[in-house]
Amino acid sequence: MKEISAVDFQHTVKELLSRNKSILDLITKFQDSNARVNRAIVKAVTQCGCIRINAEKQVVPENADFSQLKEAMKTHLEGHLCENCMDIIEREIGKNLFYLVALCDTLDMDFYDIIIKEDQRVNLLGNYNLR
Repeated sequence: MKEISAVDFQHTVKELLSRNKSILDLITKFQDSNARVNRAIVKAVTQCGCIRINAEKQVVPENADFSQLKEAMKTHLEGHLCENCMDIIEREIGKNLFYLVALCDTLDMDFYDIIIKEDQRVNLLGNYNLR
């Protein structure tokens, strides 16, 4: 598989984006693609059944430190994505990423710089970055 950088991907998006160049179009396409990611995950649960959501209140041990907190938190997911659902969700996330990068480009923002800055922010806070 060919290696690609964030810079290469942003350049490709810029070259391919022709129909939805308006910032208004991009915002709505990004929002729509985000909804499609969510819908694909829901379909993996409700139509395929390869994964289940077993959600309940997150239980945090009373005297837990940050390292224990990470272990105590659950994803609420059971099972594993089947190959078909994985493929669908990957494609939807890819489309979402396309429109995110298109937004960055339209706003004259460098996607790679955003990744670097966010990496620095989360690394600066380390375990105290409670996202």
